[in-house]
Amino acid sequence: MRRRAFLSGVTAASLVPRAAATQQVLPVIGFLSGSSADQDAGRLRGFRQGLSEMGYVEGRNVAIEYRWAEERMNRLPALAADLVSRKVAVIVSAGDVLGAIAAKKATSTIPILFVSGSDPVALGLVASLNHPGGNLTGVSTLGVELERKRLELLHHVVPRARTVAALIRSANPAAEQQEKELLAAAAVFGLNLQIVDAENERDFDVVFAKIAELKAGGLVIATDGFFISLSERLAALTVRDALPAVSVFRPFAAAGGLMSYGGDLSDLSRQIGIYAGRILKGEKPAELPSCSPPRSSS
Repeated sequence: MRRRAFLSGVTAASLVPRAAATQQVLPVIGFLSGSSADQDAGRLRGFRQGLSEMGYVEGRNVAIEYRWAEERMNRLPALAADLVSRKVAVIVSAGDVLGAIAAKKATSTIPILFVSGSDPVALGLVASLNHPGGNLTGVSTLGVELERKRLELLHHVVPRARTVAALIRSANPAAEQQEKELLAAAAVFGLNLQIVDAENERDFDVVFAKIAELKAGGLVIATDGFFISLSERLAALTVRDALPAVSVFRPFAAAGGLMSYGGDLSDLSRQIGIYAGRILKGEKPAELPSCSPPRSSS
């Protein structure tokens, strides 16, 4: 009996490591966005693709905690703090640089990945593009630097338009620079540039009514993660009003907008997914250059 009991104990003990292995805790990525799950569907596809290229599949060997601000940007600091309290392995700020800023204020140790429409050095996110330093890195469209080019392209397509509107979100940290770049370009082309501001989707109807009132012959949609997430909605409004418009990424043109000029949105998200995978494998944000994708137009 004693021998039988001993063998039974050995058998039970031998099963413990195997059971523990099947219940191992997955690394967790915190996904922070100022938009909603529906608005970020495209970004999520690219992000998951990048993760898979690094060998990570959600639910299999990595978990993702999602936090959506639903266009209420004042919620971002609390959402970022919540992810920090859950001790996630990395925080991904999708689309809106305000999320990256909130995450940076919430932690100086957890790696943070961002997508920025303007120079991340000027925004204080990284020390330099090649050597980010600290716990942040990411990719940048350098979209603000291309605002002039987008206005120039629009001017060439609709040269008779003397009044042009520019859609800007004043809450964007780069809004002042965007306005400065666009006004300077408008002066070169002899255009009357009118700035219109939208802080959330509910403002769109009022904004487009204002554009019609101004008799604007064209529209430049400034680089902003919020506007990018609503490319289809904005494109539909420009089609409705027969308003020639230019935005940053191809989804706007694909949805019926006149044209786009900027980086590749899917590649931006994919690159962030790759970076997240590299960090999970042990690399540090300070060692990953804050890169810019190639430009594309349509």
